[in-house]
Amino acid sequence: MFPIIQKFDDSLLYFIAEHLHTPFTDRLMIFITSLGNSSLVWLSIALILVLSQKNRKWGIILTLALIFELLLCDGILKPLFARERPFTRLTGYPDLIRAPLSYSFPSGHTMSSFTAAVILFARERKSGSIFLILASLIGFSRLYLFVHYPTDVLGGIVLGSALALMTLWLTKDLKA
Repeated sequence: MFPIIQKFDDSLLYFIAEHLHTPFTDRLMIFITSLGNSSLVWLSIALILVLSQKNRKWGIILTLALIFELLLCDGILKPLFARERPFTRLTGYPDLIRAPLSYSFPSGHTMSSFTAAVILFARERKSGSIFLILASLIGFSRLYLFVHYPTDVLGGIVLGSALALMTLWLTKDLKA
């Protein structure tokens, strides 16, 4: 990674570690990050939409986008960039969750969350705004828990949003 980017990443993580941790926020961030584990919250929403006659098209679009996200993020990008996670370089901070085994860039939790949230926002802006907030919290939780760098999360936001828009464009004529 470029030294200036690494310096930015490290200093933001140090700031979060030194100034934002409390027992309450530790528990809260562990809970929030768990919502993004294996995209379960987003897959659950997709299933609910698929089971609804009125929203089936949106459930199919969301499911397709999450499949694309998994293939792109875990199948291509993480092995391609092979970036170590922060806890392997920056030691001395407590492990609040089990250490992920995959590479760091991009953040899969963030990428899947923004992929889903942008699609849900396109479906309906009011409830979609809540999902964008949740996606942002999930992304922040990955920094807070010291398992991703800020640029990993930023990459997840950009790539997930772009993937959602591409999926929406590819499925614009979908009838369900």
